[in-house]
Amino acid sequence: MIGLILKNSLRNRRRSVLTILSIAASLCILGLLGVFYYSLFLSPPSEASALRLIVHNRISIANPLPVSYQAVIEQVPGVEATTIFQWFGGVYKDSRDPANFFARFAMQLEKMDQMYPEFRISPEQRQALLQDRQGCMVGRKLANKLGFRIGDRVQIRGDFFTVNLELIVRAIYDSENNNESMIFHYTYLNELLRAAKQGMTDVVGTFVLRAASPADVERIARTVDERFRNSPQQTKTETEKQWELTFISFLGNVKAFLFVICSAVTFTILLVSGNTMAMSVRERIREVGVLKTLGFDRNRILGIILGEALVISLLGGAMGLLFTAAICAFLRQAPSLFTDMSRLHLNAPIAAVCMAVAALIGLLSSLVPASTAARKSIVEALRYND
Repeated sequence: MIGLILKNSLRNRRRSVLTILSIAASLCILGLLGVFYYSLFLSPPSEASALRLIVHNRISIANPLPVSYQAVIEQVPGVEATTIFQWFGGVYKDSRDPANFFARFAMQLEKMDQMYPEFRISPEQRQALLQDRQGCMVGRKLANKLGFRIGDRVQIRGDFFTVNLELIVRAIYDSENNNESMIFHYTYLNELLRAAKQGMTDVVGTFVLRAASPADVERIARTVDERFRNSPQQTKTETEKQWELTFISFLGNVKAFLFVICSAVTFTILLVSGNTMAMSVRERIREVGVLKTLGFDRNRILGIILGEALVISLLGGAMGLLFTAAICAFLRQAPSLFTDMSRLHLNAPIAAVCMAVAALIGLLSSLVPASTAARKSIVEALRYND
């Protein structure tokens, strides 16, 4: 009965199209929320990211740690390399323009190859970067957005730190993820702070360490924290993924927030679809009586009506996923805020879940009116007048 189902699905074209668009809009929202959820909580870390751990103050990430901790961390068995990772903040040009907001970090750039092998820089640019204490490297996406070129001078006004940076772009790095940052020498920042004589010298916000193998990660985290258990500044060591989720937690219970929105959207579209299917079935109860006189039994009639609702819902779901994929492609070009926008992709698991939700909406919305119509006798159906 597939031909009959497909033909009846669009017999009232205006209502069917509006229903499909309603389901598409709802599934687009569900798809976007699913993409964000997967990116934040379910996406597996890269091979390099799985080996990196972040060490910060146990009390708060705003409390610094002494630089001397780095030598102790490097002595932990299984630690291949470490580097300072100091957030700077500051203001580039006009802080009122969101386009001027990007991440700015101070690191030991001579250890960049060991710590971040996914950052690709030409040998000539790497050499120039290491030889210039005022040199900095910027991600390709950031360079394209703000027009940075090799040799450009960039001024960053300090806010949290009371010094201003005079940087020179010496390298532009390529990376599949995290290519919107500006990274400069920690020694340059420390020299400026020491000259300003306003504190904050020889202290850092975080250290990044690289483990020899994934099996060593948990043991290294416990060992590092145990080494500083009785120190004035105790540490907390987390994987890079856990560290990212720490910032997400500042927004609140993101998981509950996404769940509530998804539930509200699903319930709303279920009501809309249910009302549409009820109207469609009421208009065709007499046809049900005719079908029964031709020998159609209750189960076959029920299957035809459910099939029509399923076709409409799946069409809406497929259209919604196309909208989701288009929006994700647009968001990948947007600046990263609470997550790396370049990682937003509509993958197969999210698409499968959305299509399953669309199918479930179609079946649930039509089950009650379809069952009611299928149970009517021939006489009741033929006498029905709505």
